[in-house]
Amino acid sequence: MNKPTILISNDDGIEADGIKALWREIRKFAEVHVVAPHTQQSAVGHSITIANPIRARKNLIDKNFYGFAVEGTPADSVKLAVRNLLKGKKIDLLISGINHGSNTAINTIYSGTVSAATEGTILGIPSIAMSLASFTYKDFSFAAKFSSKIAKFVLKNGLPKGTLLNVNVPPVERNKIKGVLITKQGKSFWNDHYESRLDPNKREYFWLTGKMAVMDETMEFDEIAVRNNYVSITPIHYDLTDYKLLEELKEWKIKL
Repeated sequence: MNKPTILISNDDGIEADGIKALWREIRKFAEVHVVAPHTQQSAVGHSITIANPIRARKNLIDKNFYGFAVEGTPADSVKLAVRNLLKGKKIDLLISGINHGSNTAINTIYSGTVSAATEGTILGIPSIAMSLASFTYKDFSFAAKFSSKIAKFVLKNGLPKGTLLNVNVPPVERNKIKGVLITKQGKSFWNDHYESRLDPNKREYFWLTGKMAVMDETMEFDEIAVRNNYVSITPIHYDLTDYKLLEELKEWKIKL
């Protein structure tokens, strides 16, 4: 039986521990291609490069070809992989991650990890965004194994056109994870502000900081599920139309 072809990208950069853990696990059953930003690109959202040249160089692990490091954003990386670097190869699945940090609730709007997966759906590829919900927890082993599991489900069952799976794994050991919940995107958000600081030359600059403002209460929402040690799987799509208001606006009878 032919192996599926899987494209891996991320927003933490091609040298990040999470993408390497994902690559090592997925290549056990698939033909894997890695195309990812050459540096950290967290929170760049779905930005693409239009005013600067984009370069891609081969990246090695243990002197062997590993993937392409792209001087651009996560969306750039996926778009360039599909349009140029993989030379028209049919991609069965895209996995973005494993991100170091959660991508739940309103954070998904800013996420480069989710945006790489979104670009995959725009290009007609079933896509998954994978995140380990901590900036400090460093054991990606279970998240990588679960990535393999959910990848096989998507390869078997497919996804609706334009829809991706946003998966967040709790930052705890396997025996502390209670299960898997299919969740909604929550309303919790990063309540941030800019600290005023001075550089060594006494010039003012600003540094973004803050903490999560939890707005949801039940485990039907992604952030709450992860906080209670459940793997959260949320189907999301790039259709931003508010269909309820769409019908209401028609009743406004707006004319020139």
